Amino acid sequence: MAINALTAKSFDEPDEQRRPPKTQVDVVNIGDTTLGRFTFEPGWKWSETVKTVVHTDSCQVNHVGICSAGTLTVQMEDGTQTTISPGNAYTIPAGHDAWVEGDETFVGYEIMSAAVFAKPA
Repeated sequence: MAINALTAKSFDEPDEQRRPPKTQVDVVNIGDTTLGRFTFEPGWKWSETVKTVVHTDSCQVNHVGICSAGTLTVQMEDGTQTTISPGNAYTIPAGHDAWVEGDETFVGYEIMSAAVFAKPA
């Protein structure tokens, strides 16, 4: 991918917004790249929020991102799990559930899944 323009965009003025329960997905498009800021409120759980929009048994999206706030636990269909906290870069393969730990809002910035996460199938 060639980059041939100097560009800056704010997630506070996104190109697209998605708002399932307890979920804010703010999407910006820069050239051929789609980036997302994912904000999940305390009590957020994928299987209780985004599942109501996408209607799959587990999240079928691959994720690559960086956590800037809050704590998120991710559990794969096989039972393995990990916890993501501020400063962590992460990859999450398709086939998982996830939930916010504690009473702090989770904020993650993602590059791989922003175009499709929390969109109806």
